[in-house]
Amino acid sequence: MASKILVVGSLNMDLVAFAPRIPVAGETLTGRSFHTLPGGKGANQAYAAARLGARVAMLGRVGDDDFGRALRENLRGAGCDVSGVLRTEDASTGIALIVVSDAAQNSIVIVAGANGMLAPGDVAASDAFGDAGCVLLQLESPLETVIAAAQAARGAGARVILDPAPAPAAALPAELLANVDILTPNETEAAILAGLPPRRIRPDEAFEIATRLRASGPATVIVKLGEQGVALSTAERREVLAAPRVEAVDTTAAGDVFNAGLAVALSEGADLVAACGFANRAAAISVTRKGAQASAPSRAEVEGVGR
Repeated sequence: MASKILVVGSLNMDLVAFAPRIPVAGETLTGRSFHTLPGGKGANQAYAAARLGARVAMLGRVGDDDFGRALRENLRGAGCDVSGVLRTEDASTGIALIVVSDAAQNSIVIVAGANGMLAPGDVAASDAFGDAGCVLLQLESPLETVIAAAQAARGAGARVILDPAPAPAAALPAELLANVDILTPNETEAAILAGLPPRRIRPDEAFEIATRLRASGPATVIVKLGEQGVALSTAERREVLAAPRVEAVDTTAAGDVFNAGLAVALSEGADLVAACGFANRAAAISVTRKGAQASAPSRAEVEGVGR
């Protein structure tokens, strides 16, 4: 039986505008459409993992408001255990303001709200770590809480997968990286973590950066390269694993779907290469649809994509 996946992180309501392009500073554009959609990197990963058939639990915070109730219900509807999604009376549910261009690129502003109140004490009070085989983390929660969750997961014997997004302004602390098994930056985040200007990077650069990041703690670094697939780096392996070719409509949450797919495959006993392949197929399907959680594919859809 596959082990349980625990996601510790953010839940946001995404307020999404579709426009011809991303506006520059001071510019007003006329958008094409507007949608209110469940999001947040933590909730995206939990929802996607549940859609892929995993046993999933979520630990996070929402406000005691309509957005919070809708987010909990959406996760519950996908089969996720939401008993760890705590209601916060003195803060609103987190939101994300997202603009998606015709070129399928996005620009995002996040207001943390209740996500900013998820505390190490919430981690300590949770009994969800005890039977988790894999714990998914991101950086939309307070850093001290992410560190506490990584330490709790490592103490429980779970595999820790960290999506370092949004990319931090400073280097990630050693006490966090020491408890991470798999680090999964996208190419821009990898550049920032390496102290470089944020930009797209070549696969050879991805491997150089991954080697430096592995020296800080994680045994495995997987750099997400968009349509090029991923660069997998371990002590024994250095390989680019291609993604299926698709026509992208919206790349929002593609990285979250990848991480969910990776965790699901690993929890079922797949090796890293097979798990990355499964995750690549899931992420490729997601970019052909609009929205964050709305884009997450089912297990049958992923298994139907050619390997």
